[in-house]
Amino acid sequence: MNSPKRTLVFGLLASGLLAGCGGNVTLKAPTIPEPLLEQIDMSVGVRMPENFEHFVHEEEIYGSQSWSIDLGRSNAALFEQLFAYMFSRVVVLAPGDDPQLMPIDALIEPSIDAFEFSTPEQSNTEAFAVWIRYRVKVYDPEGKLVSNWPVAAYGKSQTTMLGDSEALQQAAVLAMRDAAALMIMKFDNVTRISSLAGGASQPTSPLLRRQQSTEAGEQAAAPEGATSE
Repeated sequence: MNSPKRTLVFGLLASGLLAGCGGNVTLKAPTIPEPLLEQIDMSVGVRMPENFEHFVHEEEIYGSQSWSIDLGRSNAALFEQLFAYMFSRVVVLAPGDDPQLMPIDALIEPSIDAFEFSTPEQSNTEAFAVWIRYRVKVYDPEGKLVSNWPVAAYGKSQTTMLGDSEALQQAAVLAMRDAAALMIMKFDNVTRISSLAGGASQPTSPLLRRQQSTEAGEQAAAPEGATSE
């Protein structure tokens, strides 16, 4: 269930939907107004899964029509906007990019675990409902997984004022809004990504530690009162 606080975070979210036809639904990328939050001062890389560029969910409901829900690249656009608001520098990686060769403090990999929906006939209501389960993985600069966060989102839209396709579109966008609001509020608390800030600027820290250890050993072995030139 959406809390009032999560709804308030993106109360002005603009969806910009295309009308569907019958059981075919197509979404445009939603836009996110800039939220009121303190940006985390760090550089992050974002690696999108391939299906974020052309995500399509197809389902045949027994005794009813078949549905094809084309989210296009709306998921990719959602996360690009969201992370641009959350972090001071965001680099979206191309498929062949090696994150360990890039000056980033952390790598974020969002994905979709599941997309489900229900029709008014199934729920015996006048509403479409959409459930999206995202997964957000965070890696440190060395490629170690430091957080694996499942993000459950929900959206519901009545058919009383909208056609079936429009109501399903709206429910999908509300689910995406719900996920975005949750990540805005809890991302750092859950993933602790801010603790990785500055990691990209310390690639030689192991060498520095070895040098400091060597110097400390030399000073301990030197006669009292001796100085190094």
